[in-house]
Amino acid sequence: MLKLSQSDYEALRMHGEETYPHECCGILLGHAGEVNQVVEIMRAGNTRTDSAHNRYHIAPQELIKAQREGRKKGLDIVGFYHSHPDHPAQWSVTDFAEAHWFGCSYVITAVAQGKAEVTNAFLLRGTSEEDKRFEDEEVVVG
Repeated sequence: MLKLSQSDYEALRMHGEETYPHECCGILLGHAGEVNQVVEIMRAGNTRTDSAHNRYHIAPQELIKAQREGRKKGLDIVGFYHSHPDHPAQWSVTDFAEAHWFGCSYVITAVAQGKAEVTNAFLLRGTSEEDKRFEDEEVVVG
């Protein structure tokens, strides 16, 4: 289960609308466990220049910065979010291939014609690249 505040939920969806028709991306900081509790979201820049409309990439420097800021606040990286412009809120083959943070939530918001629609989350399970898998994850907002 992924829990996040109404304001963080709205903020990540708004980010997708602002970057439309390109994908947005960001990092979820919080407390990991049976429930990934989001305390703070951090916007990240999509460094993809070849296909920003259907791919995203977070620069390693931004990940390191997020980890350091999180540690100062006693928070972990519990997930990531991105948008799918004019595409369903379902993970893609590329999303799966590029997911490597086991136990983290991967949140995807479908943005149709610039308007955020469905937001879904998927938990990356497994212990290695060989047995990793996405599982549908319940999102609790409030």
